[in-house]
Amino acid sequence: MSIEEARGYYEKVLDLLEAHHKWFSESLSLIASENVTSPAVREALITDLGHRYAEGTPGERVYAGCRYIDQIELLTNELAMKVFRSEFADSRPISGVNANLIVYTAFTQPGDVMLAMRIPAGGHTSMGPKKIGGTAGAVRGLEVRYLPFDEEAMNIDVDETIKLVRSLEKEGNPPKLAMFGGSVFLFPHPVKELADVFHEAGALVTYDAAHVAGLIAAGKFQDPLREGADIMTMSTHKTLPGPQGGLIVSYARYKEPLLKAVFPGNTSNTHLHHIAGKAIALAEIMAFGEEYASQIIRNAKALAQALYERGFNVIGEKGGFTESHQVVIDVSNYGLGGDLERKLEDANIIVNRNLLPWDIRRGLHYQNPGGLRLGVQEVTRLMMGPSEMEYIAELMARVIIKGESPERVRQDVIEFRKQYRKIRYCFDSAEDAYRYIKLRGFF
Repeated sequence: MSIEEARGYYEKVLDLLEAHHKWFSESLSLIASENVTSPAVREALITDLGHRYAEGTPGERVYAGCRYIDQIELLTNELAMKVFRSEFADSRPISGVNANLIVYTAFTQPGDVMLAMRIPAGGHTSMGPKKIGGTAGAVRGLEVRYLPFDEEAMNIDVDETIKLVRSLEKEGNPPKLAMFGGSVFLFPHPVKELADVFHEAGALVTYDAAHVAGLIAAGKFQDPLREGADIMTMSTHKTLPGPQGGLIVSYARYKEPLLKAVFPGNTSNTHLHHIAGKAIALAEIMAFGEEYASQIIRNAKALAQALYERGFNVIGEKGGFTESHQVVIDVSNYGLGGDLERKLEDANIIVNRNLLPWDIRRGLHYQNPGGLRLGVQEVTRLMMGPSEMEYIAELMARVIIKGESPERVRQDVIEFRKQYRKIRYCFDSAEDAYRYIKLRGFF
């Protein structure tokens, strides 16, 4: 390959990066599993730590050169313990899936029974059985049994779950691990109601807080560790607005098996620049989390109500639609989720299609299911409030219900987004949350 050909690839990648930034600066990002980080977090991500290795734990590294890296990791763990009021924290997991696999490694053996949410009911693929390629089954070899689900309440069915546990005990195959949490997470899970039942059966209770970690940190959703959970895993880049990564918090009695399962069990180098970014995000949530989480929930409720009033079938009406950052709608009266996801994307409204609990019975597939999942945590960080949620609902209705041209709606989205450029709920804001920072020429 010639230098000219190589430069062509080089420039193309950089051009695409800039194009992405421009697109998102003109779009409404309503993906429930994303957020936009503060300038300070971004600063951490471009530091020299991104070039370094630090296998092991602070003070017991495999590599030299970790004098300051050790201090940063210890600070990150200290912040996590304060924020989540835990006795132990490990900031090394590189993702939420990695954090869950660490728990599976530490506390289960292949063939053990694990209870978790099924995917159409909101469970995550990291909790899935082998037949669908889920991490729990395919990687750890667990026998995954699904928690009974109340489709009207959009939550775990407590009475039926107790019956399931008792049945498994009678069979001589009690659960070894019970997993709360999921990807569709509208309402707090019944940890208080079920933790003792699981413990009496000999199961460890884990809570996957990937989506709601920021709300939990702020005391605005539920408090799993005080409600009976033994361990909480999470992503660090959803309602907790940090860099992509994972985190585990727990009690001191689980420290040693978790440490061993993190390294050498499931990680080598642990993305040190991201650990630094996690520390900054945790400090931000400590300082601004209560206000931020409260506004997220207000906005989610406002968006759900506005969509409902415009004719959308918003899921979870019995419970007031949502108590989290998420809103889920059944769009099957107007089309299928995959088709409408693409139509909204053409209007610069970024959402994701989502299986609904009853979609499999309707013969629908995850590539084109009956639902859309929305999240308001990112637009909330751009200083949007309930009135803006009304406008967003109207924009969506224009595309999906009224059948307006996505191209026409896109122009209104671009104009609307000009008013919302600044990141809030952090120590240092930015006038343009999606500004492309060009380093070439600075070195």
